[in-house]
Amino acid sequence: MANEPTFSITRTRFDEAYTPSDSSRLTTNFANLARGEHRQQNLRNALALIDTRCNDLAGSPETDRYRVELDIVSVTVHFEDAGVAESFPLIEVLDVTILDQLTGERHQGILGNNFSSYLRDYDFAVLLPSLDTSAGIPDDFGQLHGELFQRFLASSAFTDHFTAEPVVCISVSTSQTYRQTEYVHPVLGAEYAHEHSSLTDDYFRKMGMQVRYFMPPGAKAPLAFYTRGDLTGDYTDLQLTGTIATMETFQKIYRPEIYNADTVAPSTFRPSLDQTGWTSTGIAYDREERSRLGVTQGRYTEEHLVQPHRALLESWAAGRSALSTLSH
Repeated sequence: MANEPTFSITRTRFDEAYTPSDSSRLTTNFANLARGEHRQQNLRNALALIDTRCNDLAGSPETDRYRVELDIVSVTVHFEDAGVAESFPLIEVLDVTILDQLTGERHQGILGNNFSSYLRDYDFAVLLPSLDTSAGIPDDFGQLHGELFQRFLASSAFTDHFTAEPVVCISVSTSQTYRQTEYVHPVLGAEYAHEHSSLTDDYFRKMGMQVRYFMPPGAKAPLAFYTRGDLTGDYTDLQLTGTIATMETFQKIYRPEIYNADTVAPSTFRPSLDQTGWTSTGIAYDREERSRLGVTQGRYTEEHLVQPHRALLESWAAGRSALSTLSH
């Protein structure tokens, strides 16, 4: 079909020598760590924490058997509008490989760590504040983002390089209470249930993803895991270990009040950033800058994607929703 989007990916190794590219979203957690006076030490310390946690979860805490290798996967959407070839950065995620330094084997981990998106910045930092939500969030909020994400997963750009569904792991919400269930997974840990669906849940649902909450062994708080697949059935324990080690480390840096707290989350848990009993990782991270840049990048998306290509964007998602919110 004419003007249908296509996708391409590029890879950049995330290590202590990493420097964000000009096209990288600066609100991305890994990009935030890689700036400033202490950038290399930040990166070195973060990667060391990931490796330590991976070995701990894999049952080899006294060794450095496993090393986590991370690649930034940048996805670009390509399309034609009014006869002109266009492209726009769509998403960035971390892809995990786990190196067994005892055997030399490399084990493919799970794509989806530190999921970030220019279009999501637009939706939450620009579009949502402009809407009249007195009667609730419009049904088609996030529809374009979800449609593009699922089209990417159906594309050869994804299927030629990845065999497993992505998992997006993020922090629990400070606006909900979580209650521990009886189910315990050997790696994911104790499962928690939340009170009700959130705006984030609805947004990810448009991406085809459902959420489950688990607090891994040795963790201080549960994490939210979003996937289109079967979280406990589709992935090996080592794959899940790589995701937990990576994302728990970033959350310890980004939200230490919750994930590096002095106490472990109880069976009934309401997260709070006002918690005073927590320990800093010593890794510099600027949360205020991240919030400011989210607005900046949302405006960039509005100017370079949403406004000039509004009719085309509506047509892409017309099969599922009319995208009336794009026309605010």
